[in-house]
Amino acid sequence: MIHIIKRGETLASLSADYRRSMNEIAAANVGKAIVPGQAIIIPRLPDPASIPYSIVVSISKKRLTLLRKGEQIKIYPIATGKILSRTPIGRFVIVNREPNPGGPFGAMWLSLSKQAYGIHGTNKPSSIGKSVSKGCIRMFNHDVLDLSRVVPNGTIVNILP
Repeated sequence: MIHIIKRGETLASLSADYRRSMNEIAAANVGKAIVPGQAIIIPRLPDPASIPYSIVVSISKKRLTLLRKGEQIKIYPIATGKILSRTPIGRFVIVNREPNPGGPFGAMWLSLSKQAYGIHGTNKPSSIGKSVSKGCIRMFNHDVLDLSRVVPNGTIVNILP
């Protein structure tokens, strides 16, 4: 996958966001500087353009929409971040996943390319439809399992206000 460096990003922040070691990212980008505008390779993630699926999250509508080649397939209800821990807005990709991560994360964790944020299940299904998380996107466990069976790592996730 290709990532375009943004102002303020460092090798360490990229490593944290993409869950790849600094050595792995550096080895895939020998001779490339980490400067804004520079295109670098994020190893072991497919080109998002090669994936027919994408996800659009509407924070205000509390819904996650799954698209295939731009066409809506399914809409899921979600919970988002509360006022002091808002869900980040922007374009991210799914970088890895962990089934049954334990605790409040429910049946599946899909990591986003922003450190500490993801799409996950919940042990509090009554929270769906509310602004109650620490910034992550919560789904019913059966919904996040359904979604995780369809979308591979590298899938684009656009989070809108």
